[in-house]
Amino acid sequence: MSTHDATRRTFLVRAAASAGAVAGAGLAPDAEARTAGQQEAAHAPAATQARATDSRHGAFFNHDQAAAVAALTERLMPGAPGTPGARDAGVLNYIDLALAGAYADLQDFYRRGLAQLDAYCRTTYKEPFARLDAPRQDRVIAALEDGSAAGFAWPTAQEFFTTIRTHTIEGMFADPIYGGNRDFAGWRLVGFPGAQAVFTSSDLQNRQAFTRAPIVGLQLQARNRS
Repeated sequence: MSTHDATRRTFLVRAAASAGAVAGAGLAPDAEARTAGQQEAAHAPAATQARATDSRHGAFFNHDQAAAVAALTERLMPGAPGTPGARDAGVLNYIDLALAGAYADLQDFYRRGLAQLDAYCRTTYKEPFARLDAPRQDRVIAALEDGSAAGFAWPTAQEFFTTIRTHTIEGMFADPIYGGNRDFAGWRLVGFPGAQAVFTSSDLQNRQAFTRAPIVGLQLQARNRS
């Protein structure tokens, strides 16, 4: 992993912790008001959830949109050997399910944002975002972040960047019941214990990252009750 990638990962991990995306196995603050709706999306029939990771289409995204979001979120939270990234954690699945449910009011935002992103990449580099190499993808992301990417009206380049970065953090660190944080990848990354059946006295006094398995999330609890 490059120094640039490591710096970006460190920023998102710290942002997630400071925003409370990890604490209480909940969502980041701007999503908390929509928890009930998101749970409905997460509890959709298995066939619906399976479509969210299908290479052809998902619960909301079509193939090209899914490819762009998968590539964009992976550059925001890049993986490395032994270190999970956005793809490993299923961030695409999280955003896809959210837009089909609790975040349905952002569907047009994403459609327009992704269309503008595609137009910018094709005009600048003659290829869609997902087909660019990592250095060019990073240049596109930098242009989104500083607002210099041409052709964005609504959402603006910065609005689109900020929203998808926030949703990447949520998909990495929210409870797996919402469709991301696959295999508790995000929680393991920051040493968050999840809902343990028992915390020992030494656990409560320990100031180091929690590493003991198993980590139990709301998803597993719900499955055990059914």
